[in-house]
Amino acid sequence: MWKNPWSYIIYTVFTFGMMACGMSKNQGTISKSIKNDTLIRASIIQKIKELDHKPVEERITLYKKLKKDSLDAYNFENEDEITMYGYGFLWADKIDEAFAIFQLIVEQFGSANSYDSLAEAYLKKGNREAALTNYEKSLAMNPDNFNAEDQIASIKHPEIKPFTPAEKFEKKYTAEAYKADLDQMAKSIVKIHPNVFKFISQKDFTDIVEKSKSQITEDTKLGEFSYICNKIIASIHCAHTGMGGLYPENEMLPQTLKFPIQTQWIGSQLYVIDPMNNSDKLKTKDIILAIHGVPVDLLINDIYQHIVAQSKITTAKNHVFNTLSSSLIPYALGLPDQYSITLKGVEKPVILHKAHQNIGTYLDYLQYCQNQLCFKVLEDKKAALLTITSFNYYSWNNLQEFIDFIDQSFKEIEEKGIQNLIIDVRYNSGGSQSSAIHLLKYLVENPFRYYSKADFAGKMGKIEGEEIIHPMKNGYKGKVVFLIDGIGNSTTGHFMSLVKVMKLGTIIGEELGSNQFCSAGSTSCRLKNTKLNYYVANNTHISTATSLPDEKGILPDHFISQNIDDVINRKDVVLEFALELLK
Repeated sequence: MWKNPWSYIIYTVFTFGMMACGMSKNQGTISKSIKNDTLIRASIIQKIKELDHKPVEERITLYKKLKKDSLDAYNFENEDEITMYGYGFLWADKIDEAFAIFQLIVEQFGSANSYDSLAEAYLKKGNREAALTNYEKSLAMNPDNFNAEDQIASIKHPEIKPFTPAEKFEKKYTAEAYKADLDQMAKSIVKIHPNVFKFISQKDFTDIVEKSKSQITEDTKLGEFSYICNKIIASIHCAHTGMGGLYPENEMLPQTLKFPIQTQWIGSQLYVIDPMNNSDKLKTKDIILAIHGVPVDLLINDIYQHIVAQSKITTAKNHVFNTLSSSLIPYALGLPDQYSITLKGVEKPVILHKAHQNIGTYLDYLQYCQNQLCFKVLEDKKAALLTITSFNYYSWNNLQEFIDFIDQSFKEIEEKGIQNLIIDVRYNSGGSQSSAIHLLKYLVENPFRYYSKADFAGKMGKIEGEEIIHPMKNGYKGKVVFLIDGIGNSTTGHFMSLVKVMKLGTIIGEELGSNQFCSAGSTSCRLKNTKLNYYVANNTHISTATSLPDEKGILPDHFISQNIDDVINRKDVVLEFALELLK
């Protein structure tokens, strides 16, 4: 499904942001205090999933029976979890099952969100009238539900087509409208985000907002405004707050305005990777010193202020820039009509031809694991490679798939007596704590706790990860090497922070894009005038590796990264170093 790995990453962070690091509302397992005792209540979804092979009516019957007979045994308050259970069917085109679950949620909770979900199921079934009725109910209960607002407009006026990305880019609003939206964005971030001033002072944040407003003119286009918005969001240094990782700005930018060559920022040098239609003037590996007279280090420093990343970590920004440089350079330079560059060893500036072909994102995806989870015994039969490009497995959907994969992998490791294991978590943008915990249970020797803090609205007690977790009896006893990169985010930071403090193995690669501290969750927002959407983290989840600094990502024991020749030849130097280390 995900041909573009960065699209998958953005999808995970912003569509499933609510679940990454920890859900925003009640989790699958909570505790209830009864006379100073703690009663752990299990996930009702995990229970009814045991009947997934049965008709959906039987699952609903079981839900109602358990709620009547075993109210204290299961968590029935978690509307989010059962909603996502229903969406799992909807996304799998099992419309009738999704419809039945959403009807149950309306019956049990009667919330604005429940009517919105039911409306979507009606829309999938082709019943636009019933969908409209339920969207209107949802909007009446929650006037900020802009999804319902959009769907109502679409149903009532199907003749009105949404703007294309190119049309959005060219659209203009008044300076007053733009500035009002910036004020709205700033106020909502401060109101919603639980740690908004952890990495920036309130004064500096206010100064950035005011400076951004001063850049607005009556000629500002929506595409330019969207790029400006990203600077305000990026200033709080939270990977779970954003507008889509600058991908919307990339899609909006016309091809004729894009920087007409592919570049990569490697080791403090900006290299030409593909000269494209400028091959008569450039060659691969040429070093660019300046663009339009602006030194590249200053230009990239400015661009990085618009890229969302956790804490003070720059490796994550490096990956975003290298993926989207053909779009980010134009925005940073004010969208010039033509580009001149200064090359190392060339006296005169080079005037580039305009792009005349599609310039897409540049992806250097070295892992060869198509299904997010891969395991293979290496040729020497003495080592194995366990690749995990996502922890995006949840109790309401596919957690069992992850559990089965990990269990089977370690069973094979034990049977074949493998004493050297490489665990590759590069490109892993996070997911559920359940996945990370299950893997850790095979690697630790002693009981541990996953979370030191898990704080979110509606929390009723302990969640999974706050309790004592015990190792597997058949845990792995051999040598482990972990591979990390700047893309690793969210739950990957929690996982690797515990690997680091518990000294579970040798870590190789670059600074991880995250750490033990995570402002997670997601509150969806929309700007009143420009209708741009953005997402703000709304909870806090911190692993027990609190001795590590919050300002840095998890640091490797061996810093290994590609040079320009490695990039061009697609050489996985991190994996190669790990193999040599094991030898």
